Amino acid sequence: MGIRIYESQMAAIHSRRKPSKKAGATCTRERMLHTRPPLDRMQQIFSLIKSGESPNRHQLAAEIEVTVKTIQRDIDFMRDRLRLPISFDQSLGGYTFTEPVSSFPLMELTEAELVSVFVAQKALAQYKGTPFEAPLRSAYDKLSSSLNNRMSVSWSDLDAMVSFRTFEVTQGGLETFQVVAEAVRRSIEVAFEYRKLDARRFEIRRVRPYHLACIHDQWYLIGHCLKRRAIRTFLLARMRKPSPTGVGFVRPVDFTIEGFLKNSFGVFNADGDYPVRLQFDRFGSQLVRERIWHPSQTIQEKKGGGLELGMRISSLTEIESWILSWGEHVRVIAPQELRTRIGRRLRVALAAIPPTTQEHCKLSLRKKAKDK
Repeated sequence: MGIRIYESQMAAIHSRRKPSKKAGATCTRERMLHTRPPLDRMQQIFSLIKSGESPNRHQLAAEIEVTVKTIQRDIDFMRDRLRLPISFDQSLGGYTFTEPVSSFPLMELTEAELVSVFVAQKALAQYKGTPFEAPLRSAYDKLSSSLNNRMSVSWSDLDAMVSFRTFEVTQGGLETFQVVAEAVRRSIEVAFEYRKLDARRFEIRRVRPYHLACIHDQWYLIGHCLKRRAIRTFLLARMRKPSPTGVGFVRPVDFTIEGFLKNSFGVFNADGDYPVRLQFDRFGSQLVRERIWHPSQTIQEKKGGGLELGMRISSLTEIESWILSWGEHVRVIAPQELRTRIGRRLRVALAAIPPTTQEHCKLSLRKKAKDK
């Protein structure tokens, strides 16, 4: 009650003051300041209270240039969630710490945690020019400075020790990424020209963007296609001339990327249910054991060092190319439809080889089988 009486009196005093000639500019400035990061505001609040000046909500709002309600929400969060000993001292007319506090709690990072942040930054460094690049570097700089020279590993040392090598994104791809990412963030419909893998022409698509996903070094947009009237997946590399439409939408509360891709082998989502069983030889088995290929996978060890890999997926489209990439080290056990599709692909590939080369391949395979 004391807080409310005191600050209501302060508000009355402010209301009796003559309006400033800069009132319009102040309103504009306050609207712009809504975008100020909450962490930045709370750190300022922390510093002002720690200074011993016992500021109240109105003083803090004026200093940081936000509304009193925003200050109250930040103080409540700092007290209730960050466990900072903040209290309003009626005798001083402002906020104080009831016990000694050395530093802002969110900045208490260990060196191992900071190295993890650095690795995350390096993992996204391939997307230079995207909205991720500058904020990640800035965040690392701020976090590292909070350790007060307790870091035994410098940025340059880490830069020499850790790297990620992937396919680079073209400049056009970066521009597309920025437009689509902004549409996802703001929940605004986006229009673009799109050419499917097997299509000859681009077609106009208008999509309500739900999610951006990086899968196998490729960026995909998942959203509701107004043309197909269903959720579809779009590869950003196949987009052209993306532009926000200005039409907002509300993303369905029941949509989650985990649920959407639950039974996918990659990004394709379908209504099928295929229990896949693949048998790998000793060479292939060693590589299979080194990774988790699908959340549903099971591994059954076989005599001689081989194994059988099982999984349940909703579509066979993506797994076909993956199986073919293993060459002679894998054999499809089930389902029969997958065996048929792989056999058809192999026959088509073999037919494209000149006859003389085919005979040479057959002799090599016979020799290899005989050596086994």
